[in-house]
Amino acid sequence: MMIDKLGGLRPLDNVQNSPRVHGTERYAQVGDSISVSDEAKEMAEAYYLHSVAMETPDVRADRVAEVKAKIQDPSYLSSAVIESVVDSIMASYGI
Repeated sequence: MMIDKLGGLRPLDNVQNSPRVHGTERYAQVGDSISVSDEAKEMAEAYYLHSVAMETPDVRADRVAEVKAKIQDPSYLSSAVIESVVDSIMASYGI
């Protein structure tokens, strides 16, 4: 079997002898810049708020200590305070 005319003996001659293109002067040097969409800004803010919420403890120790001190005071627990607490709990459940 004979294979002939697949580009001659030196197939790269056509590529190597092609004229060089010197078109780099038409591209001006421009400083880099980015553009961030409003949706991306909102997502970044949501991510930041989520990370802050995850780092914040669920229990505020200062408020717990304050409530414990109030409960230990015998003059604080009166029927008016108890009724106020019951009303706020029922309101939170929609009753």
